[in-house]
Amino acid sequence: MSVDERAPAVIETVAAPPPVRRPSPRPARAVVVLAPMLLTIALGLWGIRRKNTMWGDEAVTYQLAHRDLSQIWLTAQHVDLVHALHYAVMHEVFGLFGAGLLTLRLPSVLAMSAAAGAVGLLGLRLAGPRVGLLAGLVFPLLPQVQKYTQEGRSYAMVCALVAWATYVLVAGVARHARRRWAVYGCTVLLACLLHEFAVLALVAHGVTLVVSGVPRPVLRAWGVTAAGVVAGLSPLAILSAEQSAQVSWIDVPVRLPEFLAAAVVGVACALVPVAARGPVRLPVLAVPIVVLPCLLLLIASLVKPLFVDRYVLYSNIGIALLVGACVDHFHRPRKSSRNAVVAGVAAVAVLAALVLTGLWLRTPQSRSNDVTAIGATVRTVGRTGDGLLYLSGQYRIWTAANPEDTRFLRDLALAQDPVSSNTLAGVELPAPDMAARMLEFDRIVAVRGPAGAHSPADPREEAKTSTLRRHFREYGTTHVNGARVTVYVRDHEPRSR
Repeated sequence: MSVDERAPAVIETVAAPPPVRRPSPRPARAVVVLAPMLLTIALGLWGIRRKNTMWGDEAVTYQLAHRDLSQIWLTAQHVDLVHALHYAVMHEVFGLFGAGLLTLRLPSVLAMSAAAGAVGLLGLRLAGPRVGLLAGLVFPLLPQVQKYTQEGRSYAMVCALVAWATYVLVAGVARHARRRWAVYGCTVLLACLLHEFAVLALVAHGVTLVVSGVPRPVLRAWGVTAAGVVAGLSPLAILSAEQSAQVSWIDVPVRLPEFLAAAVVGVACALVPVAARGPVRLPVLAVPIVVLPCLLLLIASLVKPLFVDRYVLYSNIGIALLVGACVDHFHRPRKSSRNAVVAGVAAVAVLAALVLTGLWLRTPQSRSNDVTAIGATVRTVGRTGDGLLYLSGQYRIWTAANPEDTRFLRDLALAQDPVSSNTLAGVELPAPDMAARMLEFDRIVAVRGPAGAHSPADPREEAKTSTLRRHFREYGTTHVNGARVTVYVRDHEPRSR
């Protein structure tokens, strides 16, 4: 065969189209991370001031973060040791950016946005970019997440750390390396030091690894890391157990029905098939995070009530992953237009419910109390020189955020202020001295809990109530969110007990 006869074949081979290259995963990864983060920040900034109000737990953060680090540490020896690290962090934040409602809540907004990015990455690694994007977008829409995104407490930070620890865990299973396990252990330990119940996520991770059937070296590495986390947490757990009276207010599980409703939806979504993209399947990771921390707290509550929904806020990571995978499954093109219509109607209904919930969560009434309103009421009903009484003394924290509210009133029970005594609510006088001081006043403004609130059995509290009952009469009561402010006037004809 001549050269000329072979030429067309050579030309045809050269002219063949090159193989199509797979698109780079970097753009998809960026969208999966940034879109959920931006949505979380937008939702977090929406109504973040809640009409310039603050509730009791935030008031504690606000006041303790104003103290020196040494004072925070001394206070933690008596009370709130479990939150000491968060107070120290917020002290530094206030020092850098000044104190105020925005500064108090913005760290939670940023932390929750970081958590949303981690949820997106988890979905991407476990089930692909579409599931990752959907899960990341579902996460900031969840009511509990919206609530604590705008809360000046540690729970959003804990959620972010657990989310990223979970991502590092999944990545560590795929590529076993000591550095990854070190990062995983440090992240989980930091979450636990911010709030002890983050350790329950560690249990969920262990179950995931066992069910996934990962190699023994991976299980061994996780076991060593988990042991290190528990060892690092143990001093805090032992010392804080001595302050267990702080959670004595928990007599029944707090907001359990709402949490269970979200968990049931998430677990139901686990029935939808999800394609596996690695050794760990999405449902096997997500279901333990949703179920186990809640279940373990409920079991512990059989001995001592401990369940509060915010303590296991990070369970929403699993809920978002499961719901995102479910939405992706039903979003795929179907032959039946009827199913598409039903899915569309359901989606609109859910979005409407979320919008209404979001509006409610941005009102002062969405919290159990409103210390801003309580303080303003005390200032309104009180007169210069009136006595001020807290029933019980722990309510003193409600008016401490704005000292101007009580500036012209005299605190009848206070022997030593909270800062100098390194306490949250100060030290009160002995019962006889307190009763004698009350009798020096013709008008007393009393700050009380809502009707039916539990009052501690304490001689000081009994002295307050008995003196009011025998020597004063109720002049008027103002009901505010989570409290009552009552004016008592002196009755110069003492009544019998």
